[in-house]
Amino acid sequence: MAKFAVILAAAGKSTRLQMNKRKKPFLDLKGRAVWLRAAEHFLNRDDVVQTLIAVSPDDMEFFEDKFRPNLAFMNIEVIAGGAERSDTVAAALRQVRDEADFVAVHDAARPLLTKNWVDQVFQTAVESGAAILGIPVTSTLKSVTDQQIQHTVPREALWMAQTPQVFGRQLLQDAHAQCGGERSTDDAQLVERFGHPVRVVAGSPMNLKITTPDDLRMAEFLLNALPKDNATRALHPFADEEPRFL
Repeated sequence: MAKFAVILAAAGKSTRLQMNKRKKPFLDLKGRAVWLRAAEHFLNRDDVVQTLIAVSPDDMEFFEDKFRPNLAFMNIEVIAGGAERSDTVAAALRQVRDEADFVAVHDAARPLLTKNWVDQVFQTAVESGAAILGIPVTSTLKSVTDQQIQHTVPREALWMAQTPQVFGRQLLQDAHAQCGGERSTDDAQLVERFGHPVRVVAGSPMNLKITTPDDLRMAEFLLNALPKDNATRALHPFADEEPRFL
């Protein structure tokens, strides 16, 4: 059985969504923190041998104090992230153990997963070396400057990238070593530049990344609409609600 390490990226600035000066991964989503709901989809898997969460150095003290009860029950390593996403993942990669054959990078602000979606992207990565979840673009796209349409962008071959993004450990380490200094918005972009093809596995619009207050409100409604696979149990030792199986 292939073995996976999981990196949860939670070191972003959250410029579009903060409440009470707290960033989006640390906000409450119907009784549990957003990052915790994201982590739960990996911590119970037999094929995951290591889970790391990377947070901003400025948030480290708050995070470890606020979530101390959770961390006491979870086999998860907390590390300091960097200024950019690629810096954060690179820092986490340095802590990934050699026993991991593959590394999955997941947004800590993307809590709405199912076991089936994770299974599919993990298996495709094993087969191809690199795979991500994604969904085809269905809306008409416009290129806009100063609120004026410049032209319509053909959408036929366009997909929206999601996470988890899963790669062979050595492949991702090599891609970061060679391309990590370049500007990128996800790890698949670095692997593409490195020259390795990346497969796309059809995900779901429900696998949204919480970026705005509207996203958080939608996530609250979508929690109970996710396909149920009876694979995820609550990891909050003092949760106010009964454990949900999503």
